[in-house]
Amino acid sequence: MAMKNVLGMIYTGEKDSFLRELTLLRAIAAMPVAGRYRVIDFLVSSMVNSGIKNVGVIMQKNYHSLMDHLGSGKEWDLHGKNDGLYILPPFLTRENVGVYSGSLDAIHSNFGYLRRSRQEYVLLCNSLIVFNADFNDMYDVYRRSGADVTIMYTKNPGMRRPEYGIYFDVNAEGLITDVEIDPTRPRYENTCMEVFLLRKDLLIDLVDRGSAHGYHDLTRDVFQRMIRDAGMHMAGYEYKDVCYRMDSVQSYFKFNMDVINPVIRHALFREDQPVYTKVRDEMSAHHLENARVSESIVADGCIIDGEVDHCVLFRGVNIARGARVKNCIIMQDSRIEEDVVLENCILDKQAIIKKGGKLIGPQSYPIVISKNMTI
Repeated sequence: MAMKNVLGMIYTGEKDSFLRELTLLRAIAAMPVAGRYRVIDFLVSSMVNSGIKNVGVIMQKNYHSLMDHLGSGKEWDLHGKNDGLYILPPFLTRENVGVYSGSLDAIHSNFGYLRRSRQEYVLLCNSLIVFNADFNDMYDVYRRSGADVTIMYTKNPGMRRPEYGIYFDVNAEGLITDVEIDPTRPRYENTCMEVFLLRKDLLIDLVDRGSAHGYHDLTRDVFQRMIRDAGMHMAGYEYKDVCYRMDSVQSYFKFNMDVINPVIRHALFREDQPVYTKVRDEMSAHHLENARVSESIVADGCIIDGEVDHCVLFRGVNIARGARVKNCIIMQDSRIEEDVVLENCILDKQAIIKKGGKLIGPQSYPIVISKNMTI
């Protein structure tokens, strides 16, 4: 019940240049993962499962795919008369050309939504990290600590990046004492997951003051200064379960390959915290007489007559007779024709590999085929 007094806000304007062709036409939040989901499904589902009834998604660029996926929010039970799912596209004004310079700018442009909401607290998140959390525990820690802001972090070494990310030091009382942003070599083992819980009136005040001083990024320009100079009390909340950062082709490929592992999959797709997504009615996957499938995720609507080993196949993928596919991510409605050999590849939607084609990439740097491309 307590989480009904919390407003969820998701900022989807992260830098996506390292994802190359995969984000030419979509935001990171709309990236397809695990056979039938999108990155944002995990975050919205976590909020809904925790009891949050009002969720606002701040869009920036390439947001049409994300808007189509979220729709009215009915799959997440966020389509009621009161509260629900709110799509917040960028405002085009004389001052704002529709591209935010940072999270602070994005929140400032949506003050109207913030002020209209009835909730007292705000759970503010970025959208490039995949995890499945119960935010009730974080809320309890926040209320007990008496801190101004509580920030979620992880000690998972796989989340650390040279020259990228936010890292901080946490003292014995659980308070954050120092913050590093994009260090060449992170000194602290605590990686920020960019999930912030604070009072709504405090967020509005901080963003308003930051905007008045010409700041653009909430963490770098406001929170870091407040800890260092103003003595604001910020507490850390450690997230101890599985999490992945979607910030490169390699990390995207690794996540999907790891999800094939039942241990990782069950940690993310928990029975007590289901992950919801947009429904697409399909026939079940059809394995023909020549099909050989091992250690793979195969979504509805797939037709397989070839060999598939350690792959993630999205809905409607067609693997023809004689084709051999290994360590690949093949997105929705793609077609692999006869005698094709694929290894360590990522195929975007509706890609076609013609008869006899052969693409073998290194596992550390998989080949990426763009949407609607024929090879």
